[in-house]
Amino acid sequence: SGDGFVLEVIKSDTLAPKKRVLIYHTHTYEAYEQGEGSESYQETEQWRTADSEYNVVRVGEDLVALLSGLGLDVVHDTTAFEPPNLSSAYTRSLDMLEERKSSGEQFDLYIDLHRDAYVASQGGANTVSIGGNEIAKLMLLIGKGEGQTTQGFDQKPDWESNLSIAQAITDSLNEQSAGLCKDIRLKSGRFNQHVATGCILVEVGNNRNSLQEA
Repeated sequence: SGDGFVLEVIKSDTLAPKKRVLIYHTHTYEAYEQGEGSESYQETEQWRTADSEYNVVRVGEDLVALLSGLGLDVVHDTTAFEPPNLSSAYTRSLDMLEERKSSGEQFDLYIDLHRDAYVASQGGANTVSIGGNEIAKLMLLIGKGEGQTTQGFDQKPDWESNLSIAQAITDSLNEQSAGLCKDIRLKSGRFNQHVATGCILVEVGNNRNSLQEA
């Protein structure tokens, strides 16, 4: 006290719990533009690889490190959901989500991290320049659960709440780095976003981006 500063001890149970985030990859083998030499990868098919050092799992690992560094409690599920058939991958990732939910696991945010497909008609640059680096653009996708027939699924997402979360993330990132996020894509599918409020799908770049840009 003579030096004019006070040390206050706070009990740990008075601290707010960490926010929890689950990161997973329904389309686990999605990969980026082929590099050369050590930057090349073995394809399972075009723009896809089972090598988690070169597909979206690698991008997920970086996101885990970034969010953990911000003090969040992050779980990274690296299960390969594509085998044996890509068309049924969402069924297997849903099984994982439901198993976690039934075991009592809860998360504030569920990120299904993907790599988008390049569309030549999209126009404009395929990256945004930030701090002298070329960075792949992000896009968040929200499903309404209407299905192709508009009758939808028995269980539909609370898509309005998910959209609000996605918009807040998009706006915040664009405020920090203009042009980093594209406009949110709202689609009729469900994308397993009925599991809980806070489920979002994030497209990190596309197949014409490099892994480094992603």
